[in-house]
Order: sequence, then structure tokens, then C-alpha cells
Amino acid sequence: MFFEVLQMILQPNVLFAILIAEFFGVFIGAMPGLTATMATALLVPFTYFMDPLTGISMIIAMAAVAIFAGDIPAVLLKIPGTPASAAQTLDAYVLGRTKPVSTLYTDLTCSVIGGIVGSLILIFTSPVLAEFAVNFSSVEYFWLTLWGLSMAVVISAEKPIKGVLGVIIGFLIATIGIEPVYGYVRFTFGRVELLGGISFIPAMIGLFAVPELLRQISRPYERYEVQLLKSKKPYEMALTALSKFKTTITRSALIGTLIGALPGAGADIAAWTSYGVTKRLSKKPEELGKGSLEGVVAATSANNAAISGAWIPLLVFGIPGDSITAIALGALMAHGLRPGPMLFQRHGTLITAIFAVFILANLLMLLVGYISIKLSSNMLRIPRNILVPLIALFCVIGSYAVNNSLFDVWSMFVLGILGYFMERLGIPIPSVVLAIILGPMVEFNFITTLMKSDLNPLIFVSRPISIALAVLALFTWILPFIRTRKNYRR
Repeated sequence: MFFEVLQMILQPNVLFAILIAEFFGVFIGAMPGLTATMATALLVPFTYFMDPLTGISMIIAMAAVAIFAGDIPAVLLKIPGTPASAAQTLDAYVLGRTKPVSTLYTDLTCSVIGGIVGSLILIFTSPVLAEFAVNFSSVEYFWLTLWGLSMAVVISAEKPIKGVLGVIIGFLIATIGIEPVYGYVRFTFGRVELLGGISFIPAMIGLFAVPELLRQISRPYERYEVQLLKSKKPYEMALTALSKFKTTITRSALIGTLIGALPGAGADIAAWTSYGVTKRLSKKPEELGKGSLEGVVAATSANNAAISGAWIPLLVFGIPGDSITAIALGALMAHGLRPGPMLFQRHGTLITAIFAVFILANLLMLLVGYISIKLSSNMLRIPRNILVPLIALFCVIGSYAVNNSLFDVWSMFVLGILGYFMERLGIPIPSVVLAIILGPMVEFNFITTLMKSDLNPLIFVSRPISIALAVLALFTWILPFIRTRKNYRR
């Protein structure tokens, strides 16, 4: 199998697709305000015309590099390119004022190490979890998907009621079309195009990309002036970080993978968690936030590891770990690959090849990252009045390409405007996306379980695993409200 997998991932079309996706990820990640999630939503429609390995490889490679590229404006401008880069911005900018190239090389090195550690954990833990998950029935999957949905509330822990509101909105969007068990027609308003529900990719493009475009329109002629200083020994800081903070790098990569594997958590939460743990355990915690190399190492190792970790629940249970893998779920299903434990049995060679792509994409990121650091000052000078129309064009083409339907394009714009106002009201978009993805799964498993038991609700707590998952799901729902109440009392 080793040589077969090696032959699959070293095909010219796969390697070319990975490199193109990585350069695209650099471009999107380095532009402040544009996110890796938006880039994934724009990329997915083009993967429909490729073989499964090539299409999935593009998503993996683009996401990994986009998270690193978000650190470029953080170092040079004190503006995080993506939310995952926010944790290290203060330290990275202070270091970058005197040694910008060295700081970026250090960032790149730790990003690659974190990504490889996360990939290795994904490779070794996923098959074991898949063997365990084979025994799951619809009862366990109901509680598991409900727990994944409850993470949408945890995301908005400061205002959990807005997280619940986002879940409700996502559920309403997911219920449009034909009911999955009995076949009832719901909320179509007589439109034939809505019988199959809202198409997933136009919805993702609308919710993530259009609000970003509307914000960018407010500053169309803005451009950033950056001057990269030359460094005689650009790799010296990276070597110092590897020798002095190897424990921090390893710990942060493990934390990032673990946080990434929690449904709905994502790379930004992983970065902040790792940064907080490092500050508590550091010998010089007072330096973090004031130009600490340790702070940069901790955050950037964690956020890239989280990208790999987010694929663990997606491949094993069919539950996306973050908004990027939520979009990747749609791409997998479009290629006839339904994530879950049976995926490892039916497509074992393909899954092994996908695992190998994680390692390959992170190694190639050294080359792409080196080139992007050299070109970063030019990328950041692109004015918004050129960038915004190009991205808007990609949005329209991507939405239309899914079903060759103008209705999908209008759906994208409508949901985009809805997403813009939801963000203005503080309703988290990831909560809506998780509900769109997991809502049909929760509904299907709930109804089929009740049908099996002749409407006896006790079946939901009839097995030890289901009881444990039920307690976990209910506790996760309640925890944010308990925290909010404690903070209110304080």
C-alpha cells in the first residue's frame, strides 16, 4: 500500500494542485480581513471537477498555508490577517519592528512543525477512533451530533443566548426542502428550486465571503506600505526558537490538535488557549505581549496544529471540527465520500493518501512560505478597489458552478446580506454554519431512533455510551450559561 499511496500523491496533477492552492492561501491569508474560511468556500466549487484526492488536497494545502500567511500582516502591520493570528500579534509586531524577516522565518518554521505534529496525531488516532465508532447506532450519533451542535454555544460563551439564536437560524435554513424521513415539503414557498434545500456551497460563500466584501467596500483605496528590512542571518532566530523553546513548541502543537478536534473550536481558540497556557508556565510571563519569542512560538505552533486536528471528528464521525472542515464536508459528500467510520473500510487507500497529503502540504509550505515572505511587501500593497471585484467574481462563479443555477447566486447574496447583519448584531456565523451542517443529522437520527423504539424516548439513554454522550452534550449546553451567570454576579 505504501508505494500505491506514494504514487497517488506524487502525481503531477496532485502536486500542481497543492502548489496552486498554497499560493492562493498565501494571497488570501496575507490580506487583512480575508479569512481562510472564505478562501475555502471560494475554492470548493472548483474541486467538483477534479478527482477526490486532488480536490481534497487543495483544501488541505490552502487552509494550512492561509493560517500561516495570516501572520505576515501581524508581523509587518500589527494587523492579524486571520482570526487565528490574533493571539501572537503584539509579540510578533514588536519583534518584527527590528527583525521582520527573521520573525517571519521563525513563524514559518513553527507553523510547519505544528502542522506536522497535528498531522501525525490525525494519522495515528483516526483509525483507532473509527474502529470504536463502528459500533455506534443512531442513538449515539444523535447525542454526538447534538454535542457537536452544542459547541456553537460554547463559541459564544460571553453571550450564549446569541449562540443559541445562531443555532436556531441555522436550523431554520437547514429545514428548507424535503424532510429526510417522511418526505414532507417544508418552507419552499412554491419554488421548485428549494425542494432540495439551500445548496451548501452558495450558503457558505454567502455567509463567510459576502460580509467580508461589504466591510472591504468601506475602504476601497486603502493600501499598506511595507518595507522589509534585510537581515544577515534570517534563520538565526528560528534556530534559537527550536533549541530554546522545543518544549513549548511540542506542548502547543498538542494543545492545538486537541482544541482543533473539538467541534466548533477552531484555530483561533487553539492559539489563544496555547498562548494562555504558555504565559502561565513561562519563566518570564511578564514578557509575553511585549515582544516575546516564546509567545510567537506558542501561538503559531498551535493554530497550524489545529487545522489537522479539526479533521479528526470530520473523518471519524462526520462532524466538522471548524468552519473550514464544515465546508470540506460538503466537498467530500459531493465526491460520494460520506465521512464516518465506514469511510476507513470502504476507501482505506484514499484516506491513507489524504493523510500523506497533510505531511506533504506542510513540507511544501516551507518553499511556498519562503517565497511568500519575499513577496509579502508587494502583496500587501494591492488596493481594495482591485481586490474586492475579483473576490466578488469568484463568489458568483463558485455559487453558479455548483448546480449551474442563477438561483444559487441569488441565494448566496441573500444569505450574505443576512450574515452581514447577524455579525453586526453579534450573532456568531460559525454557530449558524454548524447548525446548517449538523441540523439535518440531528433531525434524521432523532426521528429514526424514535421510529425504531415505537416512540419510546427511553431509548436515548438505554446504552452506556449514549448516556455518557448525553451527559456530555447537556453539560456543554449548560456550561456557558453557568459561566455567564457567575460573571454577572461578580
